[in-house]
Amino acid sequence: MKPPVLQLIGVLHCDIATLADAPKNFDVSAKVGTLEIFPAYQAGLDGITVGQTIVVLFWLHRSSRDQLQVYPRGDRSRGLRGVFATRSPVRPNPIAISELAVLAIDGCRLLVSGLDMIDGTPIIDIKKKI
Repeated sequence: MKPPVLQLIGVLHCDIATLADAPKNFDVSAKVGTLEIFPAYQAGLDGITVGQTIVVLFWLHRSSRDQLQVYPRGDRSRGLRGVFATRSPVRPNPIAISELAVLAIDGCRLLVSGLDMIDGTPIIDIKKKI
């Protein structure tokens, strides 16, 4: 079987500089930033509107890929869990999902709120929230 090919479609720009500064999840975040979509993918933004909530898939480029058990949210009192039973960024394929509110659109740039990723995180896909 051929390995899958992943196309990065953009990059996140925000003021979250370190993992320690990142909120634990998008649903508890008021952080604002910009999704810069590469020009080759701009046509894919057609239909996204201000006020809409979108689902964004990110590639966690700084995450460890060789750990299969973690303490949920770093809380050792909860015991170790398999990464597939958590939302930990540590996983074999470090893909993250966030639901973000669209605040403004300017060409290939979407101003969004609800960020829980660090500046420079690659974007792999955007989907309509169901």
